[in-house]
Amino acid sequence: MKNESFFRTDGSNYYPNPVCAGPWDPKSLHGRVIAGLLSYEIESKHGDLDFHPARLTVDLYRQPNFSPIQVASQKIRDGRRIRVVDAELTSEGKSIGRATCQLLKCTRNPEDSIWQRPNWSVPSPQEIESESLNPLGGMWEIRHIKNRNDSSQQRCLWMREVRQLIEGQELTPWQRVALAADFASPFANSGEKGLAFINTDITLYTHRLPTTPWIGFEVMNHQSDKGIAIAECYLYDELGPIGSSSVTALAQTKA
Repeated sequence: MKNESFFRTDGSNYYPNPVCAGPWDPKSLHGRVIAGLLSYEIESKHGDLDFHPARLTVDLYRQPNFSPIQVASQKIRDGRRIRVVDAELTSEGKSIGRATCQLLKCTRNPEDSIWQRPNWSVPSPQEIESESLNPLGGMWEIRHIKNRNDSSQQRCLWMREVRQLIEGQELTPWQRVALAADFASPFANSGEKGLAFINTDITLYTHRLPTTPWIGFEVMNHQSDKGIAIAECYLYDELGPIGSSSVTALAQTKA
């Protein structure tokens, strides 16, 4: 990846680059980079090839600015089959986001026949024309599958990361899907007038990690009342389903 990374680090602090700016306020960070940095900390400090990060829940309770960020994490449970990790980001002495990750021991599937949702039947990213529009200054690449401009219908697309999370370090499959997961909110919560909900969390479930660069999003749900929304997208790679991303959100206007 030749584009500028989201963060630089000196080993103790993480310094956001300008591309980290979010859609609500150009002086605040995008939720996806908060989720990405938390996933990086969890994977680099507590990851293990024998354990799969099956669930990541990220709480987004503050819009942080571009000040240096510190990250801390600890194991809450380190069992034979279940590992639970908490991680927190701080900046200017304040907590700006936290995550809990449940990592499960990899074994074998039971030998049984259990109904599974069939794989979606959509064109591959290579079969869809590349788009010239670069969302939010080129944070990612998107190829729309259906209903791009019709929020009254179920929408689907492919997304590909185009930047490193940390300067000089290639994205891992886990970081790739953790960065992408935040997109469930704008994709499922946008209407004809654009996005009017800001998500306050992300919960990413995966039964396997992506093996291809493109992540597919299929909107499965949006419900809202009294300015509070919930939404969910199913996630895919080019081989099939990998999990889902769910969010809660508040009605919001831009600064």
